[in-house]
Amino acid sequence: MGFVSIMVPLDLDPCSVERVTLAQTLAQAFSAQLIGVTACEALPLRLYGKGAYINARIVQEELERAARDFARVEATFRNQTADLARIGWHAQRGDLMATLMRRATAADLVIVSRPQQDGDSWCDCLDPGELILRLGRPVLIVPNGISALSSRRIVIAWKDTREARRAVSDGLPFLAAAEDIWIVAVDPEASQEDTSTIAEFLAQHGISRISMLFPPVSGTVTRTIIDTARECCADLIIAGAYGHSRLHERVFGSVTRQLLTQAPICCLMSH
Repeated sequence: MGFVSIMVPLDLDPCSVERVTLAQTLAQAFSAQLIGVTACEALPLRLYGKGAYINARIVQEELERAARDFARVEATFRNQTADLARIGWHAQRGDLMATLMRRATAADLVIVSRPQQDGDSWCDCLDPGELILRLGRPVLIVPNGISALSSRRIVIAWKDTREARRAVSDGLPFLAAAEDIWIVAVDPEASQEDTSTIAEFLAQHGISRISMLFPPVSGTVTRTIIDTARECCADLIIAGAYGHSRLHERVFGSVTRQLLTQAPICCLMSH
């Protein structure tokens, strides 16, 4: 039980170094291939506009600059991953989100950083929420400043929904290697019976180091999850993403969106 292929988008930002360091550690732990992906528009539409006339010299200069940037990103990736047995690399001129959507078929796990506010790097244009919805793969969201993940102590934010069940299934490689797991019922109406089913599922996979918690929701569900993870000294939260319609999420707020922006530790999310 493990990840066979891990994918990580990269750019020139220093956060890419942290992201590759963490991804490399996971690739070694799971004996997985690590695939680096980068993409950018040589002539971004947001700057020039669709159909704008651009001098041929400017076009050539921008294409050459993009090629140099790709080479720099690739060199950093290959230097950092020199000790890995299996790596892959893909660079393409174009939209990074579209590139990831095409390449994600080859990955069991995609690792991204939380976008920086007012950041202008290629990866800052990626919305983790959109990635979770559109890639069809589990996404590991890494807060800035984190370059290691032991995943020995894991909190599962549990509500008996399709999305949560998908996240637990996708997170089995992490869960199988964990030392302690807490199933945190985030549904106020959840019962012991509701959560025992997921514990039985994990037991079927040989995972038995499980505690079930029913914390009172003080404040928001997101705060309860984060506080519980902090009390348990966990370094990974596993949660289903976007269990409601997007309209509901916009009107009433979103636990998913709050975890993406507020969680101080890594989050594995699936939809």
